[in-house]
Amino acid sequence: MRTTLIAAVALIAMPAFAFRPFDGTDGDVAEEGRFELEIGPAQYLKGPDGRSIAAPATVLNLGFEEDTELVIDFKNLVALDHTPGTSRMRLLDTDIMIKRILRRGTLQGESGVSMAIEAGPLLPELNGINAWGASADLITSYRWSALSLHLNTAVALTREHNFEAFTGLIAEGPQEWAVRPVAEIYTEREMHGERTWSALAGAIWQVSGGFAVDAAVRYAAQTQSNEVEFRFGLTWGVPIWVEGKAK
Repeated sequence: MRTTLIAAVALIAMPAFAFRPFDGTDGDVAEEGRFELEIGPAQYLKGPDGRSIAAPATVLNLGFEEDTELVIDFKNLVALDHTPGTSRMRLLDTDIMIKRILRRGTLQGESGVSMAIEAGPLLPELNGINAWGASADLITSYRWSALSLHLNTAVALTREHNFEAFTGLIAEGPQEWAVRPVAEIYTEREMHGERTWSALAGAIWQVSGGFAVDAAVRYAAQTQSNEVEFRFGLTWGVPIWVEGKAK
């Protein structure tokens, strides 16, 4: 039963770590037997290559055993400023990751820091970079009553076969608030390439225990270029089987 479900989710992803609306993630995973859909139905991006709409930007999460989840990312990018001879539609940031809790802490209702690792292959993109890569992210999180912090420290072998480093910090407001403010800062650098600095600010509306809506604006700067991105999306979770046995 579980093997079939995991295969089905992987097939859905065939036609980037993430935790809406951030570029990084937190030190927690979906509960065993729970499926979560994170989707940005229409995100606007203005960068050096012109204007684009990500419709959708999608993350699929499946808790397939205790403290472990399968994560599948992809982003369908539609160019608004089309260049002749190039494809208007591209499927980018495609990857399959395994995320595993290394230490249970405050995010799991226990004491101390929560630590997790998320790692896996970067898949060839459709009308993008037709090559493989790999990525690994160590996440350290801590939650107080008024604030949650998530530190991401990641390394990657890009699809261009260059090494890249990513360091980011996510801050969230009180979990008991129906609408909590959120922010993220990160820096990313490819070896022998430019460094990117990014800042994001927004909010998450926890509509119910299994459904949340988010909105944010992100600004990123490099030495010779910058980009602005408006993000809007939702997260929806549903149990597929009871922990320890299939439904």
